[in-house]
Amino acid sequence: MTSPRSAYVIAPALFGAYGVIRLLDGLDGVKGPGLAWTAGHLCFLVGLGFFVRAFVAMRAAAGRSDRWATGGLVAAVAGSCALAVQFGVDIVTGLMADGSHAEMARLSDSFGSLPGAELAFYAVGPMFFFIGQVVLALRLYALRRLPLWAPCLVFAASLLPLTTKDLIPLGAVLLLLGYAPLWWRPSASRTALTSA
Repeated sequence: MTSPRSAYVIAPALFGAYGVIRLLDGLDGVKGPGLAWTAGHLCFLVGLGFFVRAFVAMRAAAGRSDRWATGGLVAAVAGSCALAVQFGVDIVTGLMADGSHAEMARLSDSFGSLPGAELAFYAVGPMFFFIGQVVLALRLYALRRLPLWAPCLVFAASLLPLTTKDLIPLGAVLLLLGYAPLWWRPSASRTALTSA
């Protein structure tokens, strides 16, 4: 199983890989379907698993009985599930579209038109991924497990993709830096946990 330390690095790295591949895929003015579309989405889909591992570790660092951290974990995992469905649908529709962007869009719209799908997997559900991780980072700051700048970077990283998805690579860098105190100097982190 992946250690929390590596999850804090791998999750943002795969998020950033998705963002970079997405930019390259759009150089011709059209994003997907094709190899780049599938590869980028697979990067983020795998990355979600590492994000969940990191979220569980953040909640553990705050204490398993901590209500704020538990709420943040529940929100972050719920958002991760919504994003997993969204990206899974994108991969499947991309593969089914047989190279046609219009067909991929039609298939995606067909899924989005299902009752509750737009709300659960596109408009609202994914927001909990960002909200949950900000809550977790703020809780760790409140418990003196993180410096103030760390949740600020996590918050900024959460806002960037909502502004434009073209900023996802920058958001990934900010997440990597925001998580740095959790993966850098593990012995110091253990000391802080045992002395609190």
